[in-house]
Amino acid sequence: MNNPVTAVILGAGLGTRMKSQHAKVLHEAGGDTLLNHVIRAALSVTTPEHVVVVVGHQAEEVQASVRVPGVRFARQHQQKGSGDAARSAQSVLDSKKGDAKDGLLLILNGDGPLLKAETIQRLVAAARQHGHGGALITTRLDDPTGYGRIIRDEYGHIAAIVEQKAGTPEQLAITEVNPGVYCFSAPEFWAHIGELQPTQPANEFYLTDMAEILRHHGSPVLPHPVSDNTELLGINTRVELAVADRILRNRKTTELMLSGVTIEYPETVTIDVDVRVAPDTVIEANVQLRGSTVIESNCRIGTGSVLRKCKVAAGATVLPYVIADNSVIGAGAHVGPFSRMRMEAEACENAHIGNFVELKKTKLGARAKASHLAYLGDSQIGADVNIGAGAITCNFDGEKKHPTSIAAGAFVGSNSTLVAPVNIGEGAYIAAGSVITKDVQPDALALGRAFQVDKPGWARKRRQSKR
Repeated sequence: MNNPVTAVILGAGLGTRMKSQHAKVLHEAGGDTLLNHVIRAALSVTTPEHVVVVVGHQAEEVQASVRVPGVRFARQHQQKGSGDAARSAQSVLDSKKGDAKDGLLLILNGDGPLLKAETIQRLVAAARQHGHGGALITTRLDDPTGYGRIIRDEYGHIAAIVEQKAGTPEQLAITEVNPGVYCFSAPEFWAHIGELQPTQPANEFYLTDMAEILRHHGSPVLPHPVSDNTELLGINTRVELAVADRILRNRKTTELMLSGVTIEYPETVTIDVDVRVAPDTVIEANVQLRGSTVIESNCRIGTGSVLRKCKVAAGATVLPYVIADNSVIGAGAHVGPFSRMRMEAEACENAHIGNFVELKKTKLGARAKASHLAYLGDSQIGADVNIGAGAITCNFDGEKKHPTSIAAGAFVGSNSTLVAPVNIGEGAYIAAGSVITKDVQPDALALGRAFQVDKPGWARKRRQSKR
């Protein structure tokens, strides 16, 4: 690869303004951590092995949160500024031949989840074309208070970046600012990073000084303006976190609708960044699609349903207010309304799960039905089985869970109780109201209920005794 890109992501800080016990980059927006959003964007220009995350506060937790194999980590033991954080990555980069010597060095903030992949790609292209010291993103703000101001030289290159507290009135009137996204020439950067000087009295090293240092050595840095400054929002408070979440989710619904998905009320839905939905699926109001959920084509997801880490096959219908977690809904299946599926539950092709039915670690076979008020746990249920209203599997004995097996074509009558472990044979019938504690042979009729006893006049005598 010409001018290979190494990405260093700064993620060592605590983020005190978040008022949290958790490192800032671990907070979530749009269905993923801030850090994973930044990694995802960086991977549009490089490979995981060329991404280094600088960690510090809660380093182990931050490393564990990264879901992309191959990403490497460097430790900043003391938070002494952005320049020190970038320098912390040098030893890790030196361990892989060519990382620190060749190509481009992309430096991103771990708390900037809104930066688009296309923007990074354009920055890298600008740095390659410019050569010299590289390029960095700038933007213009109506109120630039708190940001470093961009000072350009007579050629339009960056002469210096002046921080708020150090600027003159004339400099502070400049509205072009530095959001902290850099793409340096790697050889130039590493050759001169040792020239960073600590600021006083904080004794911190800032990357902003690198633009002036490189210019001094004849390698000026090019400004790369970005007009949409919402991309450059850094997350420092819960308020900004909520803003980022809203922007990311709006991007996701827009992406899906442009790809052929109908979302009836896009402002009401919650769809995570990793969710995939195929064309001609309809998503109704107030739906939540979370985690790595995949929905194939021509499905309908009903109002208020919440699906997390689920797969919904083509042509399935999820009626309103279904709650499903880590489960599979087969092609043409109908689930809901008010159903629950959890812990690797599966409704196979053209199965039917009705209102107030719960499946837990249960596979409901093709064309099988559980239409009303049932609990089916730790069960394997064959094709064309009918589960009557109120039927349950008693899978827990107080200490252990036990399985139930119901073979194809069986009929389980309403209000039946199957006490696991138990096997119901193919084509067997369970009479309504039965308590089944033993295996049932294929094609048998099983009755497990007491005989009815009537006592004439009993109710009248009871009433009279209370007068």
